Amino acid sequence: MSDSRPIALDAMGGDHAPHEIVAGAVHAVRERGLRVVLVGSPRVLYEALADHDATREIPIVRAEEALAMDEGALASLRRPRSSLAVACHLVRRGDAGAVVSAGSTAAIVATGRLRLKGQQGVLRPAIAVALPTLPHPTLLLDAGANAEAKPEMLVQFAHLGAAYAELAHGVEQPRVGLLTIGAEAEKGNKLVKRAHELLQGSPGIHFTGNVEGYDLLTGQADVITTDGFTGNVALKTMEGAVRYAFAELQESIGDSRLARLGAAMQRSRLRELRRRLDAEAYGGAVLLGLNGTVVIAHGASRAQGISAACRLADDLSSSGIVTEVGERIAATHRSHRLW
Repeated sequence: MSDSRPIALDAMGGDHAPHEIVAGAVHAVRERGLRVVLVGSPRVLYEALADHDATREIPIVRAEEALAMDEGALASLRRPRSSLAVACHLVRRGDAGAVVSAGSTAAIVATGRLRLKGQQGVLRPAIAVALPTLPHPTLLLDAGANAEAKPEMLVQFAHLGAAYAELAHGVEQPRVGLLTIGAEAEKGNKLVKRAHELLQGSPGIHFTGNVEGYDLLTGQADVITTDGFTGNVALKTMEGAVRYAFAELQESIGDSRLARLGAAMQRSRLRELRRRLDAEAYGGAVLLGLNGTVVIAHGASRAQGISAACRLADDLSSSGIVTEVGERIAATHRSHRLW
């Protein structure tokens, strides 16, 4: 299945919008051969494109309003003509294959639900993040779309993640783990305990039990399901720990000539490890459960991160994976009436 439609890039969302967003779009077009349309203020975006001599390479779709990074879900109702809303409308109308935004996560989720609607049988969309485990990524979801969740939602997140792991990463019978505070079945709050019971009896899910925070990068599970509050805290804690570890490593390497020599000998391995653990290299998270492909880039993304997010969105759009995930969830819902 191929899709030649462009990526609708919300040029006004993100800590470094619009200049880094535009630079990322230019990189995606010139270096990756992607088709991108920028959504936002024409005057501002034209000037930014002119800095890259790219005014004839990337089209602009007008959207005079923008959602600030500190605005939440209600902003999607107050600003129906925001750059994010217009980008979603392009996808819904069939003029774009996917949406990419580095804006407020709450606003992206709310706008996506309002403009694209949920897929059949989906209670709530979930943010799926690919953690850099080997030999393939581990999917963590929900990573921030639903701060409060019901046990049935955690089961559905597991189904969404399992379908995505199989279709996007080629994992057969993905192992599903439930994130909590202990490996034993009775560990956790009421939400987790009830979700554990439901997952044990859920058809189509290879549930392997509870996992703890230190299992996020061990590859013990292919899919880790949790509520959005816990998942987001776990993800940001992991990102902070990785940054701290590399900062300490760099300082240690500079302490002595012997350490610098050892680092030089391991330079390729260190470079590959850093690339693998770099959040921007993965292009962002996927919002599963909507009638359209939505990729959420890191709010602090620079040009390379935006370009990677566009590549991920194009891959998903071209392969039709998000649509196929929805079809599987709808079929499961009709067959088992789980939710």
